[in-house]
Amino acid sequence: MFLALGACSALPDKPLRATQYDFGPATATATATASVATTASLPPLALADVEAPSMSDGGTAIVYRLAYADAQQLRPYAQARWSVPPAQLVGQRLRDVLGQRRAVLGASDSAGLARTSGPAPRLLRVELLEFTQLFQSPAASTGLVRLRATLVERTPLGDSLLAQRSFSLQRPAPSADAPGGVRALAAATDALAQALDAWLDTVGR
Repeated sequence: MFLALGACSALPDKPLRATQYDFGPATATATATASVATTASLPPLALADVEAPSMSDGGTAIVYRLAYADAQQLRPYAQARWSVPPAQLVGQRLRDVLGQRRAVLGASDSAGLARTSGPAPRLLRVELLEFTQLFQSPAASTGLVRLRATLVERTPLGDSLLAQRSFSLQRPAPSADAPGGVRALAAATDALAQALDAWLDTVGR
């Protein structure tokens, strides 16, 4: 019996499973107004799947940079992951925010609609360029989100560029760890979605 107990104690510990994060539920304002999207006065918008050329591996790691040491190096947290790739998280939050005042369709859905009911809605393409927790010091960091938005008009002859703009927003992290980075990146994405919505007001009519 003693030999058996000794053998059990020598077994390696079970590997810890990484904690998974997402943005959490939409803000109270978004939840309260989402139900009126179908009666919004703005024309519908087609939103393509968010692309992330700098994250082509489609990974779910939560990454950070040490601006005070080596800002060019991306470092992943060992025990923290996003529930889905960041491009999907950002795309869903954009859909939630933009859908408060207009119907938001998928690119393929809007193409089918155009064949049956007239001109296709304008198409918004989004490239996610940066999605990291940026440490200015060991104790202070921000969530940094950068993206490029391109609005096009789709015609039988092809896409016609209407406008393009790059956005960059940071929000402070409440703690110098993965949970703090998650909260900061979620807040930065929410603020960026609002800025994108305001920009569409200037070019989308």
